[in-house]
Amino acid sequence: MTPLHLTPTHTHTRIQFPDMSIADIWAVAGAQAVSYSGGPKVPFNYGRSDKADGSACPVNGRLPDATQGAAHLRDVFYRMGFDDKDIVTLSGAHTLGRCHKTRSGFDGPWTQNPLKFDNTYFKNLVDLEWKAREWDGPLQYASPDGQLMMLPTDIALKEDPAFLPHVQAYAADEALFFAEFATAFAKLISLGCPGHCQPGAAALVTAEDTAANKEFRDHAMHGSIEHMKAITGPDFNSKEPNSMRTAMHKAAFWGHDHVIDFLANECKCSVNDQDSNGDTALHDAARFGHAGVVAKLVAAGADASIQNRKGETAAAVATSYGKADCAALL
Repeated sequence: MTPLHLTPTHTHTRIQFPDMSIADIWAVAGAQAVSYSGGPKVPFNYGRSDKADGSACPVNGRLPDATQGAAHLRDVFYRMGFDDKDIVTLSGAHTLGRCHKTRSGFDGPWTQNPLKFDNTYFKNLVDLEWKAREWDGPLQYASPDGQLMMLPTDIALKEDPAFLPHVQAYAADEALFFAEFATAFAKLISLGCPGHCQPGAAALVTAEDTAANKEFRDHAMHGSIEHMKAITGPDFNSKEPNSMRTAMHKAAFWGHDHVIDFLANECKCSVNDQDSNGDTALHDAARFGHAGVVAKLVAAGADASIQNRKGETAAAVATSYGKADCAALL
C-alpha cells in the first residue's frame, strides 16, 4: 500500500492504465528493473491498493541502517519473516547502483558495472581486500584501487559465520543467486499486501471476458448483426479488458445506426457505460459526427450530462471537433 502521489511519469501511466494502482506501478517497476538490467524474472501479481495520503505507510527508519552490523540486519529482516539466507540474498541487490554522498552520506559503487544485475557484488566481497576508507565521511570500506566501496552492513555479511557461506555460494554460482533472489524479492514487494498479491497466488481477475464476448464486440464494430445473433451466450454489456469499451462503444465509434438499434432495443444494453477514458458511446458518436447514432442513443436514454475524464460532455466533444449537427442534437 502506498500513498497516492502522482509524478508526471505516474500520471502518464495512469492515463494508459487507469485501473492500475500507484502501489502496483512502484512494485512492478522494481521487479521489471531487475529483469531489464540482466537479472532474473521476479514473480509478480497485481492488486495492491492506494490510499489518499501517507497515514497507512510505515514510518521512516524501517530499512537497515548501513552503519551497523549483523545483529542489526537480523533485527530488521527477521521481523519481516526473512532468515539469514534471505538477508544475504536481498543484499545482493547492491550489485546495482551506487551511493551518493549528497543523499546517504556514503560514496561510490559496489561493482565495476553498476547498471548490470549479476553476482559481481558477492565476488567483490569475497575476492577483494577491503580496508576502511580514509575520508571525511562515515565509515565505509574501499577496494585496493579505491574505485569501489562496501558499507559496514556489507562487510558484516563477510565477517559473520552464518552469513558467509551464503555469500560464498552466490559468488560461485550466479544461477543460484538469481533463483533465490527472485523468490526473496517477490516476497519483499508483497509484504503486507492482500493474498492475491502474494507469490504463487492466482492472479486477481478484474475483468471477466470470454471468446464469445470478444466476438460479439468485434461484430458490433464491423456492423454485422447477423453474426452477433449467431454467437452463443455473450454478455451484451461485456467490457474490453483495460479499455473497458463495450459493443455499444464499438458500434457508436463506427457509426452503425442499425447496431445501436439492435443493442438498445433487442439486447437491452446499457447506453451510459463509460470506458477507461470516461467516454460513453454518446461521446464516441459525437466525436466522429455520427448524428444518426447520437439521435438513436438519446432516444434510448443516453445521459448527455455525463462527463469523461477530461470533464467534457458529449456536446462539448462535438463542439471541439466541429460536429455542429451532433452538438445541436445534444
